[in-house]
Amino acid sequence: MPHCAFEDRHDSSRRVDEQQSSNSILTEWIGMGRSGPQITAKRQLWDCLTLAMVLLALLFRPAHCQQCRIQRCNAEYVASTSPANGLQEEVALGVDYCIALRAYALCTRRQGRSCRGDLVYHSAVFRIKELFSQHNCSSDGPTSSAKAPSTSRPGVPELCDYENRVLFSGPGGPQKKYAHCGLFGDPHLRTFRDEFQTCKVEGAWPLIDNRFLSVQVTNVAVVHGSSATATSKITVIFKTYQGCTEQKVYQATTEDLPLAFQDGSRSGGESGSLTIVEKGGGSGLGRQVKIQARYIGTSIIIRRVGSYLTFAIRMPEDTLDSSEDSGGLQLCLHGCPRNELIKEHTLSRQQPHLQATNPEPGAARPPHQAYTVERATAKCRETLQVEDVYFQSCVFDLLTTGDPEFSMAAYGALEDLKALPPSKLKQNQPTAPRVFNGGARQTSSSLLPLLLLALLLL
Repeated sequence: MPHCAFEDRHDSSRRVDEQQSSNSILTEWIGMGRSGPQITAKRQLWDCLTLAMVLLALLFRPAHCQQCRIQRCNAEYVASTSPANGLQEEVALGVDYCIALRAYALCTRRQGRSCRGDLVYHSAVFRIKELFSQHNCSSDGPTSSAKAPSTSRPGVPELCDYENRVLFSGPGGPQKKYAHCGLFGDPHLRTFRDEFQTCKVEGAWPLIDNRFLSVQVTNVAVVHGSSATATSKITVIFKTYQGCTEQKVYQATTEDLPLAFQDGSRSGGESGSLTIVEKGGGSGLGRQVKIQARYIGTSIIIRRVGSYLTFAIRMPEDTLDSSEDSGGLQLCLHGCPRNELIKEHTLSRQQPHLQATNPEPGAARPPHQAYTVERATAKCRETLQVEDVYFQSCVFDLLTTGDPEFSMAAYGALEDLKALPPSKLKQNQPTAPRVFNGGARQTSSSLLPLLLLALLLL
């Protein structure tokens, strides 16, 4: 019995082993040999690839789902065809307009995918087709890269416009400041530093000479027997500015105040960055010409008042660099030399003996009349209500020249200061004209400080 029991247990163990062996063989048959672990590895690989594709799709989704920027295309097209920032009105229907229109069409095509359901985009596409037909523009041809969308640097209209360059630099940039210089009358000079001077400066003198432009004036004697001078010639040279304008020369004389540069043109540069316009001078102010150099943010007004000229300019302070060739002699920047200054408006009631000789053509003229201080003051008060530096200059000029037209020169210079104001304006007033009558009396304005001092001492 024990032997039979042992054989039964042995047979039972053998049957278990055979069953496990048959199960293993069945598993290997179903899995094609040893492919069970490989299936697990493949599944893990597919899971990793699927996860990577989802991550990549999420990562690059903004590149395929951009916002519609059709408004940017519209704004660039309007800016490129407006007279203020691009084409002139008389050129708006020419070749340049077709170039701007093709650039507009190119910009809209680039927005086609992101603006597919935008009504403004479809309206712009329809409008572009109409404009091509209306102005006989071909869709094949050059496009203006300067007006195409750019984020690296501003286009030509921005580069040739000082104000736009300031805006492109961003709100964090320094605020630009402007300076004013004016020359008028006998002559009187208001410098870029807002200093007021009266000078002799007969002959040719440089007002401005920097890397952008040069201005030279010629002053001649007004009457015989007097040191009074006035401006008879003004020459302005706008130097070449790459991409904006070539060199242009403007020259005005007492006989001719032209409305064009010496080459006959009235503008410089393709974007209209340099232009000349004639402005109404108003009652008694004569003709005036305004030259606007937008690429350097500069405006110039030249007037012909009577037989002489006045000059006014407004420039950004960061363009007032000195030129080495000029030797630093710039009246607008540094003022008149000391030996040319008239330090005080010291006048005598007894007019100088001015002989009315027979002058040669172009020479100084004989005096008009002799003004007293009362008459000169009354004459200047007709146009200048406030007794500031311009009023005092008016009185001074009438007393030294006897020419009533000089009262309008001072008034015109004040109007130019209002039209071309500096960023900072000092209301500095010169010493009021001290009038001596053989040592008899002085004006009441000179006695007022003495009376105040006496009251303080008491």
